[in-house]
Amino acid sequence: MPANHQKPLIGLTCRWDEVKNTYFLPVEYSNAVAAAGGIPVQIPLIPKIAAEIAARMDAFVLTGSPSDVDPDRYGQPRHPKVLRVHQNRDATDVAVLKHAFRTRKPILGICYGMQSLNVYLGGKLIQHIPDAIPNALNHQSEETRHKVSLEPGSKLQKWARAPQVAVNSTHHQAVEKPGKGLKVVAQSPDGVIEAVEGNFRGQFVIGVQWHPERIWEQEPLSARLLIEFVKAAKNRQHNKKK
Repeated sequence: MPANHQKPLIGLTCRWDEVKNTYFLPVEYSNAVAAAGGIPVQIPLIPKIAAEIAARMDAFVLTGSPSDVDPDRYGQPRHPKVLRVHQNRDATDVAVLKHAFRTRKPILGICYGMQSLNVYLGGKLIQHIPDAIPNALNHQSEETRHKVSLEPGSKLQKWARAPQVAVNSTHHQAVEKPGKGLKVVAQSPDGVIEAVEGNFRGQFVIGVQWHPERIWEQEPLSARLLIEFVKAAKNRQHNKKK
């Protein structure tokens, strides 16, 4: 196969199972990336080699996680509901993001990954939605589906061709203050920030609070988001070889 037609390598940061002491990812991530035209490659949570692995990748998915971003990274004391902080996941994401922004490789942050991206860029998080937002929706159940309103003129709104879409929701934290270069482009009815888009010249940077890898076969925007992300990786790969 000619080099300029090779599928892009998409690095996905892993999770850690503390009981089994294994790095892993739910199969939906790899399946969704493969369906969108990329080759999924899991990045183990070994910060010292994360940048070396990242150098071989064409784009990155910062995945969800059962852990929370360390509140110390955004200057806040730890909330009692922040039960898990995995330092190696935080450090691996930082190493990947440093490389991605230096080289302008595409970034897609999903759930925890969106929060990690936000903190990396100097933003802050709501540590526990029920304590911070009165009458908030239940964002923590895998069965939850709710609408999000999309910012007119945003990439997500253009791809959705609609002002609202219904998404899934499994998180207890959210973006409070967007990081530098990030614009809020989707919110749920209770005001929780559901998506951000980056304003970085020549670089695809999007974070979503929902899990597109779980619903892309039913929800068109999630499918389009993954396709556009992999397309951006292909375009960068092609332009680099010119």
